[in-house]
Amino acid sequence: MVKRLFILFLSLTLLFSCSKAEEENTINTNVSADKSVVRITMPSEPDSLDPYLSSASDTEAVMHNVYEGLVLFNESGEIIPGLASSWTISEDGLEYTFILRDNVTFHNGDKFTSEDVVSTYLRLSGLDGSQALNERFLALESVEALDDYTVRLRLKEANSAFLEATRIAIIPSGYADCATHPVGTGPYKFVEYVPGQRIVFEKNEDYYDASRIGKIDRAEFYIMSDESAIVTALQSGQLDLAQVTGSDAEILKDRFTIYSNPQNMVCLFALNNAIEPFNDIRVRQAINHAINKEDIIYGAFDGYATQIDTNFSPVMDYYYNKDTENYYQYDPELAKELLKESGDENGFSFTITVPSNYPAHVSTAQIIVEQLRGVGIDASINLVEWGTWLEDVYSNGRYEATIIGLTGKLNPYEILVRFESSYRRNFMHYNNSEYDQLIASALCESNQEKRAEIYKECQMILTDDAVAVWTCDPNLVLASRPDLKGYKAYPLSFTDLSALYYE
Repeated sequence: MVKRLFILFLSLTLLFSCSKAEEENTINTNVSADKSVVRITMPSEPDSLDPYLSSASDTEAVMHNVYEGLVLFNESGEIIPGLASSWTISEDGLEYTFILRDNVTFHNGDKFTSEDVVSTYLRLSGLDGSQALNERFLALESVEALDDYTVRLRLKEANSAFLEATRIAIIPSGYADCATHPVGTGPYKFVEYVPGQRIVFEKNEDYYDASRIGKIDRAEFYIMSDESAIVTALQSGQLDLAQVTGSDAEILKDRFTIYSNPQNMVCLFALNNAIEPFNDIRVRQAINHAINKEDIIYGAFDGYATQIDTNFSPVMDYYYNKDTENYYQYDPELAKELLKESGDENGFSFTITVPSNYPAHVSTAQIIVEQLRGVGIDASINLVEWGTWLEDVYSNGRYEATIIGLTGKLNPYEILVRFESSYRRNFMHYNNSEYDQLIASALCESNQEKRAEIYKECQMILTDDAVAVWTCDPNLVLASRPDLKGYKAYPLSFTDLSALYYE
């Protein structure tokens, strides 16, 4: 309800150009020529401003400007130095020694040292005696500061995914207020968060890396998902950079710079494998054959997407299994035969739970409902708020089916572990012991080529078992005012404010 009221209020400001005082909690319409601020859309409400409690990719895309880890990543997805200027890994893969930068200051003025790294990793792993905050760090055996700017992390067993995991944010030792006032080391500092409306940052004048110091003084992220309101705000000069649909991009392209890039995201029609009738592989395979993915790509994404048949995007070329392509052809008659074999020839009913703030997901659900009706399956749509979806579906797995986009990761293990039977957020409730053994073996495999083959085999198992209906990797399409330059596309969700500048 709060979001609907905000969208209505925003529309009224666009139509009637209210005074600056009246717009205090909405977009400022009087700064269309202001080059000290950039105003950008954010599709969903942050799930948490605390980096250890957040799991939403939209939140990370924004907060990665505030928080930094020991390592960062570049536009090619390569791991690069972050708060650590360099690192070494022991031959047995158990010890990681990080040399820290000695010229970094947190946004609250505290000096960054090894004490902050040790404190962070003790909390993450539970080695401080508390409950572990992140299961990726349960593999830690010890965390040790060798001096003020050298830290050694020792693992219980070799883990090929660990280095990429050290992207996680480092926060000041003893600081406990990140959920309300985030403090990091990034090129932008947190100013305010108005729920349902916006998040505001300001440039960090004391940022340690001169090549990444922000060129724009202030950044305002507006929480907006209404497509028509976004287009109107762009056209009226109230937004500078916004995610748009493909069809809206066609409308805007004469006046705006349009960016369109694969985003390493897997959109899928997820099925709860633990409940009837989705615990029957024949039903899941039938549903795969009943869905025409091309209709989804053009109907929900305006053609700005790449069809997939596995849980990997083709942009992950080295690890992507091309043998999964076109694995399930659109074949309603075969779908009906499989339903007959499973004893469901008379069809069945179920509910698709969809986060209402993602129009493309809603459109996808509507298309799937119509296609399933063609094979005798009656599906209905339950639209829920984003927070409800995160709680009920993603965190607790209480649903029958859903539509969602899963953000890709730099390390394939973190994509594939989502389906490991004991994984805490295996919300599709997939359970396959062969798969579990394979994904575990990848962690211990030091040879990259062999590891890639294991990951490809895992993909094929997921596709063959029809765990879900993998539909597409949608392009991230953005419209930018033409004098705003520097936008960079990354293989992970990240709106890199430090690269933006005005001509």
